[in-house]
Amino acid sequence: MNISSVLSLSLILCYLSAQQCYAGEVDVLREFLKARRVKTTNVISHGVAVAEKQKSVSELKVPQVGSKENDKISALPGQPSGISFAQYSGYVTVNADNGRALFYYLAESSNDPTTKPLVLWLNGGPGCSSFGNGGMVELGPFRVNKDGKTLWLNQFAWNHVANVLFLESPAGVGFSYSNTSSDYTTGDEKTRRDSFTFLVNWMERFPEYKNRDFYIVGESYAGHYIPQLAQLILSHKKTEPNLVINLQGIATGNALLDDETTNSGSYDFYWSHALISDEVHEGIVKNCNFSTETTTSAACDEYTNEADSCQANIYNYNTYSQLCNSSAYTSLPIDGFDPCSADYVFNYLNTAEVQKALNVRDIPHSWESCSDIIGISWEDSPHTVLPIFQELMQSGIRVWIYSGDIDHILPVTTSRYGIDKIKTPIKTAWYPWFFQGEVGGYAVEYQNLTFVTVRGAGHFVPSYQPGRALTMFSSFINGTLPPGFN
Repeated sequence: MNISSVLSLSLILCYLSAQQCYAGEVDVLREFLKARRVKTTNVISHGVAVAEKQKSVSELKVPQVGSKENDKISALPGQPSGISFAQYSGYVTVNADNGRALFYYLAESSNDPTTKPLVLWLNGGPGCSSFGNGGMVELGPFRVNKDGKTLWLNQFAWNHVANVLFLESPAGVGFSYSNTSSDYTTGDEKTRRDSFTFLVNWMERFPEYKNRDFYIVGESYAGHYIPQLAQLILSHKKTEPNLVINLQGIATGNALLDDETTNSGSYDFYWSHALISDEVHEGIVKNCNFSTETTTSAACDEYTNEADSCQANIYNYNTYSQLCNSSAYTSLPIDGFDPCSADYVFNYLNTAEVQKALNVRDIPHSWESCSDIIGISWEDSPHTVLPIFQELMQSGIRVWIYSGDIDHILPVTTSRYGIDKIKTPIKTAWYPWFFQGEVGGYAVEYQNLTFVTVRGAGHFVPSYQPGRALTMFSSFINGTLPPGFN
């Protein structure tokens, strides 16, 4: 059974069950990781699949239908009054022959946008919406109320310190689409090429961002997208030094970096948090070799299946949160994040009035948090992106890895084990950093790499700890370590 079949079956069972459920980012990622363990994907040892000959920037400029003026949003339905920052959304064509176009949303900075950097935010999946998840649930300027019709202002939105661009990629995700059905079979390489083509053409529409300090940030499977796109940008920079994309740094959160450390780190997290027994953990340690060259044994499968079954009714975004469909869910959890937020976003973004305000075209599918159009027909995906990180660390750009420390799907241990494989020396030893007089998390600065944890944050770091997340992000943008205790 291939990855597409595994995911499709999972989604069908979800819809047929009596439980309320939806295909969210961690649902897709969980099934994707299960399928990878039996090595059904076209995986490669590192980097990305062999690409076609690299085109020049001038060759990537595509005739466009949209314009900056037409993309400007006068107001989103149900938004609070007194909004002073500019918003834009629309489409950038990345392949005119196939009719492939990617949807974006830009929230300019609420504080002197002409001097602030540009940040591209990417969610993972693969196949999940950066706008609906990142923009409407995490770090964007607005969150959706329970009524699915009105918005409330996020006081810790990241557009306080940057102009934030959300890209729904690849085609088939969110409002992005193609007129050619074969485009919905995709993978890492095609995604990074389309994302680069998007940036080249988007900056023609928004020339004020040419040569502006530019950063790429995101989470989850974007742990692949981000370093791959950064690698492509820097490759173009070598041959085209006048490239207007002025990449300064990347940051990946609770990211899929390396299959081996993702597996070992996850089961160690379960054991250290009393979610599996000593016997099961010991069985995994003794019987499982998660290296990409070794097929797992029957004994390993038995122990990992038992460990996985123990996680069935735990909210995968956050080990300690309530489930949205839980009978115990009568009020907000202690962390203040509503686990049903994705349902409110789904209702909001599938409203005709909202889609009109967002300049959404008549596309062949409704908006979903994660695409079942793609299916997910994912053609290429490396077992590890750590070699790309090592390459980027030598390029001079800023490289950060961060983790919410109670994420359940890609726990903090998976990030720490991945960094251990890079084997880079420490410059600033592990220390607690602070937000409003409390420990916000911990940080360690390595040679050309910074690792930051966010205390009490799940998979969606800015959702669970918005103040701490904004403090961390501001430090990243400013090129400083998160603040220590003074």
